[in-house]
Amino acid sequence: MIRTTPVVSPLLLPRAILFDMDGTLTDDCLNFDEIKEEIGLGDSPVLEVLPTLEPEERERIEKVLHRWEAEGAAACALAAGCVELLEWVRERGIKSALITRNNKRSIETVLERHGLSFEVRLSRDCLNGKYKPDPEPLWHACERLGVDRADAWMVGDWKYDIEAGNAASIKTVWLDGGRERPFDAVPWKSVKDLHELRALLGALV
Repeated sequence: MIRTTPVVSPLLLPRAILFDMDGTLTDDCLNFDEIKEEIGLGDSPVLEVLPTLEPEERERIEKVLHRWEAEGAAACALAAGCVELLEWVRERGIKSALITRNNKRSIETVLERHGLSFEVRLSRDCLNGKYKPDPEPLWHACERLGVDRADAWMVGDWKYDIEAGNAASIKTVWLDGGRERPFDAVPWKSVKDLHELRALLGALV
């Protein structure tokens, strides 16, 4: 069962930050309503439905999804404050990971286009197909970074990020964009954007 409540602990500067990609470090480059309309899945989450489909139908849907991801990665812009935040994190020796439900190729496209780098990069293609909200990618990232999960933050803009972090016993920070929370999972902290996240971190130095 997915845990929906946040980790409660003192506010300390993290040793590692695990970042989501779409809607967090970049703008929302995928319109899932249009994707679902094209592939005919209704309101069902695409990735969760794929394993239940017959091979031919799964292949058809994956082709559509890969096309959307390739186009989105090639066109997306960085979120305001992204470069400054990542430089601040790097200068202070805070390790970083990128954990996304997107495919590996889209990660490589985004990082190459914008000159970004992370010690660990995990797509849905990694870890035998385990992806957020499963906590396994977060645990794996912490292990590879050499940090305890208690010393890491998971930063993202959607419920899968918060659900994964809570299930992994990792502090979660939700980028709310000034909106009301539309899901049940409760983040440890909420910030409006990356500028506010940087201010939160700066207050801990």
